[in-house]
Amino acid sequence: MLLEEFIRGIPKAELHLHIEGTFEPELMFEIAKRNEKKINYSNVQELKNAYKFNNLQEFLDIYYAGANVLIEEQDFYDLTWAYLKKIKAQHVIHTEIFFDPQTHTDRGVSFDTVIRGVHRALEDGSEQLGISYKLIMSFLRHLDEASAFKTLEQAMPYKDWIVGVGLDSSELGNPPSKFKNVFTKAREEGFLLTAHAGEEGPAEYIWEALDVLNVIRIDHGNRCLDDTALVTELAKRQIPLTLCPLSNLELQVIKNLKDYPLKKMMEHHLLVTLNSDDPAYFGGYMTENYVQVARALNLSKAEIVILVKNSFKASWLTAEEKAQKLAIVDNYANVN
Repeated sequence: MLLEEFIRGIPKAELHLHIEGTFEPELMFEIAKRNEKKINYSNVQELKNAYKFNNLQEFLDIYYAGANVLIEEQDFYDLTWAYLKKIKAQHVIHTEIFFDPQTHTDRGVSFDTVIRGVHRALEDGSEQLGISYKLIMSFLRHLDEASAFKTLEQAMPYKDWIVGVGLDSSELGNPPSKFKNVFTKAREEGFLLTAHAGEEGPAEYIWEALDVLNVIRIDHGNRCLDDTALVTELAKRQIPLTLCPLSNLELQVIKNLKDYPLKKMMEHHLLVTLNSDDPAYFGGYMTENYVQVARALNLSKAEIVILVKNSFKASWLTAEEKAQKLAIVDNYANVN
C-alpha cells in the first residue's frame, strides 16, 4: 500500500481543533444569508483569497470576523456537524474539540446557545458516525482573567459536557501566568488543563504553562527546542505536544515543512501528535497534515503509526478506551 493511501485509511485521533476554525467559506456564506449578516467579501472565492496570513494576529482578525455570523443554536450545530462529516471521511475516530465561548458571548450570543449547538452535533456524531469526542472550553488570552472567570462560571451548569479548559488566541504579550487563578479554580472544579504555549511565544511560556497553570498537555510547543532543560522535562514527564504543521506553515511560524522539527522532537522521545488546528483557514484537515508532513520529512509507515498511536495515548479518553482505540490502529497497521 502506498504511504499516502495508508495515511488516509489509518484510524486517527485529533487533539487540537478549534471548531470555529472549521468554518468553510461556503457554510459561512450560507449561515450569513440565513441570519441576514453581512460578510465583507462578495463571494466564496474572494474570501478564500483573503486566507494569506503573515502571523497569528492577521489570522485571528479574519477568524473572529467569520465567527460573527454564528448566532443561533442551529448555526453551531451546523458548523460542528460539517466538521464531523469531513473527519468521518478521513477516518478520524476520536476528536477533542476546543470552543471559544468569549468569541460569542462578547457579542451577545449566550453561552447556552453555543454549547447546546456544539454538544448536540457531537452527540449525533457519536451515535451516527461512530466518532467519540471530548469538549474543551478555551479562554481567550487577549482578554483579562476576570472575563475568563465569568466564562468558567457560565460553564458550571455544563460540567458534564466539558472535560477540560484551554488557553488560546494572541500569545505574545499574554503569558500563561496571566491566568494562574482561573486555571487553579478550574482544576479545583475537576477540569483537565491544557494551554497553547510556545507557538509564537518563547519557551518560557511553556514552563509557565507547566509550573504556574499545572497543565497536563501543551498545544503547539514548537519553541520547546530552544531550551534543553525543557525538552528533558517534557520527555521525562511525557507531556503531550499537539503540533499543527500546516497551521505553523500558513502563519509563518516555519518557512518550509522540510524545516518542521517533528523528527527532532521524536528523537528526543517527546510525545508529539499531529493535528489540524483551524483547517478551513490553513488548507488541510488531518489527512492533509499527515500527508504533507510525511512527504516533506520522508516519514515511514512505522513513524506514521507511532504518531497516530501517540494521539490516542495523549487523549483524554479512559485507559480502557485508549486500549480499544490502539488495538484498532494496530489491527489496521498489521493488515496494511
